Amino acid sequence: MQRRAPDPDDPTNLMKEDGVSVCSQMWIENFREPDRIVTNLTSYIRRFELWVLAYQKVYADETGTYIPRSAIQKSALEDLLALRNAVLDDRFKWGARLQFFIKSPRDKTDYESLSKRKIKAILTTTQPAPFQDKIVQEVLFMILEPIYESRFSQKSYAFRPGRNAHTVLRVIRRNFAGYLWYIKGDLSTVLDGMKVGLVINALMRDVRDKKVIDLVKLALVTPVITSRVDEGEKKKKTKRKYQKKRVLAEDEPKPDPYWLESFFGFAPEEAEKLPKWGHCGILSPLLANICLDELDRWMERKIKEFYRPSKSDVIWNSPEGEAEQGNTSWPEFVPTSGPDKTRKMDYVRYGGHILIGIRGPRADAATLRKQLIEFVDQRYMLKLDNESLPIEHITKGIMFLDHVLCRRVVYPTLRYTATGGKIISEKGVGTLLSVTASLKQCIKQFRKLNFLKGDRDPDPQPCFRMFHATQAHTNAQMNKFLLAMVEWYRYADNRKKIVNFCSYIIRGSLAKLYAAKYKLRSRAKVYKIGARNLGRPLKEKKGQSPDYQNLLRMGLVESIDGLLFTRMSLVPEADYTPFPGNWRPDHEKALIEYIRLDDPKTLEEQRSCIREQGLVSPQDYVSMLVWNYKRNAIAMDQLSLVKSGGTNIQNDQQLLSSSNHENYEDKTKEEEESEGLHVARI
Repeated sequence: MQRRAPDPDDPTNLMKEDGVSVCSQMWIENFREPDRIVTNLTSYIRRFELWVLAYQKVYADETGTYIPRSAIQKSALEDLLALRNAVLDDRFKWGARLQFFIKSPRDKTDYESLSKRKIKAILTTTQPAPFQDKIVQEVLFMILEPIYESRFSQKSYAFRPGRNAHTVLRVIRRNFAGYLWYIKGDLSTVLDGMKVGLVINALMRDVRDKKVIDLVKLALVTPVITSRVDEGEKKKKTKRKYQKKRVLAEDEPKPDPYWLESFFGFAPEEAEKLPKWGHCGILSPLLANICLDELDRWMERKIKEFYRPSKSDVIWNSPEGEAEQGNTSWPEFVPTSGPDKTRKMDYVRYGGHILIGIRGPRADAATLRKQLIEFVDQRYMLKLDNESLPIEHITKGIMFLDHVLCRRVVYPTLRYTATGGKIISEKGVGTLLSVTASLKQCIKQFRKLNFLKGDRDPDPQPCFRMFHATQAHTNAQMNKFLLAMVEWYRYADNRKKIVNFCSYIIRGSLAKLYAAKYKLRSRAKVYKIGARNLGRPLKEKKGQSPDYQNLLRMGLVESIDGLLFTRMSLVPEADYTPFPGNWRPDHEKALIEYIRLDDPKTLEEQRSCIREQGLVSPQDYVSMLVWNYKRNAIAMDQLSLVKSGGTNIQNDQQLLSSSNHENYEDKTKEEEESEGLHVARI
């Protein structure tokens, strides 16, 4: 019988590899050759494994549950294949409202039987991004991200894997300690949108695939339909006094819990804005970094041009500028500027916000600001002025990511050995770069979340959103919020103070809530019954019962976790872990190490180095052991054979033969005894 040929239209026959392995191969190829111009990306768009992986990601975002590849229905795979073919044949359109190649698993609407009024409402009002658009965005993101991550500057930290605001703060603490003048710039208007031609030109510097360029261009050009809610409808909504609780569907994901929603509202100004360009979706942050990468490269060239080392300086006195003598974050370094001091600057960018540190006269900072204004005007058509790029001295304090960078004077004791071996101790003067959490910004964020009111004397306000929740659930939510705040202020010098303030506000807010809920009239009454950490039950004043601890020990009452960090001594110290100068995220380290080990030149260099030093590699040593065991029937390595000589080998063979003979005699005796014992048993 003839074997049946595989059906080319069957989607299961197209999944030859795992999508994750295909993505891994793309990352390895791009990090192996980061400077090459990519021309053929359509071959990756044809890979059905990437579409299945994108479907799994978007499905998890839509429903809140991960679906394995084996559990995807065949009808969904066929629709996914139709979407891929439509993209390849230029039949796909962004922002479709009625005609879909594949629908969301939550979308149960029958679009063929809709009335004209509903169709008009769908076509003219704001609708969430279609499910198929998200899948195409995910596929393009998986293809473009490894290409540009291998090319991006190490000075940008937003919207990139393995980098976050904490990375920026640690870089500032390590590298910016010697700078006196700072330029802080806000280019966040770029994140609101750019001209399509500028985005496409930035994209085509490294990618020359027509299919990908056309898809991104159409996503930027296609208009997004939006509509505003009428004032009459708003009034109608506010008139309702009672609103029923909405019951979630079976496949509908749960909304963010209260603590996570509150923490997201605590985001600093630099991390608050997320770019949304047309129908690009998750591609928008990547495209924003692609456009702003030219600014990063320009600043890197300026850093090299500005560097002027001085041999009389304690640090940064090497011509290369890479090898630092001394550590700028330790108090023995006193940052001063002058004609005989090293001139140096550094730069970081987080999203649309930049921070430049300069060691030198203020005139150099003013010259750099003028050049930066001209560059931004030419490249991004963005008009900046001196007010949008202020030059500030370190003594005034520079706000960045809700942390204040300032200089703290310290008086360390310097001990050194003088002539004659005498140890001398002297008081010195030094400065440290202090990265301090801003209490003013913290109060501002709490006021925005309706946790307090007032500036000079902040007064906690009850969080009535948790009114119908139990005391145990409310305390658990606030503990998670406090743990998130402790992690956010991890690298702040005043971590204990700022977290203790957050704990005071949250504890006072909960005390006022419980006083209103359980009719206890005052916070003092709440603390008297529920203790300082509100860990005792307030309902029916059970916390005052002397038998409460016994009932809790026997498991007869509900356990309530008290609030964390009610005292400053319970708050952990700031994290001062040293930050390496050539830091890279873990995934980039793994990629670079894999590429280096996969290179045959690396193996050859290691072998030549081992031969030159007269060493034996572990693999060769094991192979010698195995070969000598096979040849001589004895587990002896070649090194011992060479040292011992031939006489030892003969003696060893005699010993081996005699030991084998003795073993044989012992075995025969044991066999005879066992046979006799067996006969006796029979």
